[in-house]
Formats: sequence, structure tokens, C-alpha cells
Amino acid sequence: MKLFVLLVLAGAAALAVGQNSHSKTDPKFVAPPEAATKENPLAGNAQAAAGGKKLFLRSCGECHGEDGTGIEDAANLQTPEVQKQSDGALFWKITNGNVKKGMPPFARLPETQRWQIVSFLRTLKPAKEASPSGGNPPSSPKGR
Repeated sequence: MKLFVLLVLAGAAALAVGQNSHSKTDPKFVAPPEAATKENPLAGNAQAAAGGKKLFLRSCGECHGEDGTGIEDAANLQTPEVQKQSDGALFWKITNGNVKKGMPPFARLPETQRWQIVSFLRTLKPAKEASPSGGNPPSSPKGR
């Protein structure tokens, strides 16, 4: 019985460490101003976002997770810190990567596909957190 409890606790700890829901982004990984002002030619295109999801799952999901929350040291792409970045900044980061932190550059992907991934990133929303009392937070009409 003790072994079973230890295995359950070890499994729970591994899951808690694996999800990176509170990761910090690298403060040195900043797009140059001229790249950050670049506009997404596919912004608002639902089909582009759907295609971007497929590309994301194939190219990014292994590190960032299917929902973008990040696994181990990969950035949580749902955080406000990431979501407030411009489309151009996200495109630049996808293109150039952050090799020192383990993210390879994806310049090999055609430009349109990189913009599709940016469009998909805009659809990521953080999971609702429980209120301090442990119950569900009140619903809010707040949108993006």
C-alpha cells in the first residue's frame, strides 16, 4: 500500500512539474522595434488560425503543449505577458527562435505558415482559475 501511495504522489509531482502554467518569458528575448511593428496579413482570418493550430501542434506543441501552456521550461503562450506582444514580435520570435533557451528558429517554415501560427496564438486563452475560496470564479462577459 505504501508503494502505491508513493507512486501516486510521484506521478502527481511529475505532472505538476511538467505543466508550466506560470512560466516567465525571457526578458532578453525581445523583437527589434522594426520587426515588432510588422502587421499580420492574416489577422482575423479564422481559416488561417485553424491552419496555424495544425502547424503549431506539429512544430511547437512538443515544447509548448497542445494548449500553449508550456512544458517544463518552455514559455506559457497563454499568459498576458505573451498575449500583449504584437503580432510582429511573435512572428519575429517564431522566425528567429531563442536558441540559448532551447527554442530553435522556424525560419524554414514559409512566411505564410509562420503568420498562421501567430493567428492561432491569438486564439489561446488561459484556463479559468479557481477563486481564493476554492469555488468557481463568477462568470464575466469579458472577451478578447
